[in-house]
Amino acid sequence: MNIMESEPEAYHAMGALEKYAASTPVSKIQKELIKIRASQINSCAYCIQMHTADARKAGETEQRIYALSAWQESPLFSDEERVLLAMTEEITLIADKGLSEETYQAARAIYDEQRIAQLIMLIVTINSWNRIAVATHLIHK
Repeated sequence: MNIMESEPEAYHAMGALEKYAASTPVSKIQKELIKIRASQINSCAYCIQMHTADARKAGETEQRIYALSAWQESPLFSDEERVLLAMTEEITLIADKGLSEETYQAARAIYDEQRIAQLIMLIVTINSWNRIAVATHLIHK
């Protein structure tokens, strides 16, 4: 199934959301960490392949990419990255508990409300792309 062909308006709307996400001042590396981690949780091979390549191009190291699935135990991630990765996991796994008060307060200690909103929208966007790719069996060539 190709949603872009069968429902181009829906794909256009997703494109607008992606354009917004790209325009936020969140760093390219942080955006890619969010995209990779959400894609790992959602088992989206297409997006994992795409965003690990994009992360490398942006200067991310192989070591950190490999450690991303175990970020909580890894010393390779900053406190700021730990907060955005916790947000990514909790929002991606929304049915478990959603964004916890603990994680929200940790984010508030680092970010203002606008940046938190931007991070939430980045996480929502990649989760939407993951669901499209997994539901349509998209294959990275």
